[in-house]
Amino acid sequence: MDIRPCPLPGCFEILTPASQDSRGTFCKTFLRQRWEEQGLHTDFPEEFYSVSQKNVIRGLHVQTPPGATVKTVYCPHGQVFDVLVDLRKGSPTCGQFHAFILSPESANELYIPEGIAHGFCALSDTAVLVYRSSGEHDPHDDTGIRFDSVAIPWPAKNPIVSERDRALPSFADFRSPFTFKA
Repeated sequence: MDIRPCPLPGCFEILTPASQDSRGTFCKTFLRQRWEEQGLHTDFPEEFYSVSQKNVIRGLHVQTPPGATVKTVYCPHGQVFDVLVDLRKGSPTCGQFHAFILSPESANELYIPEGIAHGFCALSDTAVLVYRSSGEHDPHDDTGIRFDSVAIPWPAKNPIVSERDRALPSFADFRSPFTFKA
């Protein structure tokens, strides 16, 4: 596994070993020892996935304290434009975003620490995104910022966005409970 730091402190892109043959692809998405060597969180009691159609934007979501979580995401089917936004007060990159293309061909996943909002846009007709979380989802701690309140160049001209996500506060109105820890 190649674990690469991202421009947002504490975030990593993990290139996973994948092998292909006439049957298809085999990919290892998690190796506890390698992650521990890098100081990454390795206890993920909850895992789930979403299935989205082309031009769906989900996010930008974050779990706030006391239910704040570390999470990972990867795309085993289709392709997504995946975005991370730093919400941590005092962070040198607070308010900044970084985007990635996740797909099975790229065999990459993202490691997302507490205080980073996450969202994505489905680029393919159907896209599956798998999430691992360091804690169980708590609807009381579930929030985020509006997808269009940071200058993200979303690839969908007419995105499909849930009413819930449209009702999230803008980045400017979000009162962050997160503080950057160097």
